[in-house]
Amino acid sequence: MPKLNIQDLKNKIISIQNDLNKVLSDLDVALGIKTLDTSLKARTEGTLSSEGESRIVEGVFDGQGMVGPDGKKYSIPANYASKSKLIEGDMLKLTIQEDGSFVFKQIGPVERERLVGVLAYDEKEKQFFGVANGKSYMLLTAAVTYYKGETGDEVILLIPENSESTWAAVENIVKQVPVQEPTQKMISEEDLDDLVMQNKNNTDDNLISDAQTDFVTDIDDSVFAKAEADIDDEFKII
Repeated sequence: MPKLNIQDLKNKIISIQNDLNKVLSDLDVALGIKTLDTSLKARTEGTLSSEGESRIVEGVFDGQGMVGPDGKKYSIPANYASKSKLIEGDMLKLTIQEDGSFVFKQIGPVERERLVGVLAYDEKEKQFFGVANGKSYMLLTAAVTYYKGETGDEVILLIPENSESTWAAVENIVKQVPVQEPTQKMISEEDLDDLVMQNKNNTDDNLISDAQTDFVTDIDDSVFAKAEADIDDEFKII
């Protein structure tokens, strides 16, 4: 009995799996179902190479990370994915430098479709969703917090144009402005009494001031009349 070669067995299984994936993809096309198999796309379109001391991996974004042609999933910083507005199916180039650091670059963006939806949050799953056209799409938390999104806000989503997807990128969020009812300032009974007393004092002061003005005017008129009489007497011709 020939000795079993584990690597050969693995390669045969991968080949069978690829053939099955292609068959399933063809069946979906025949049924009119547009699906995106990032693993299959990574195996058929991705590459592995090297540049000097750096390793180069070209793979496919699956909504959270990059799937390589080697079947491995490479973590992508959420901030980079959200700010770059990556969507499922985008081709990426990863350079793994000699010191182990990752450098990502988008090299093959897929066609995009824009949807307008509503932002939702699953408390149990701790997951944000964008709900549009009767379907919900998972969203990166970093993308939502970047725009300070809250449940009920309007969210602009980006999804692949030619295939179904589970995840969506956040292009923008329109905040809901709460309608505030006009509020009436409450005043205490004590403050009300003070206002009434202040108003009464102001009224009394105005009345006294008017009375004083009238009295002074009367005195001025009397003095002026007496002065005229004295002048007439002084220069009266006898």
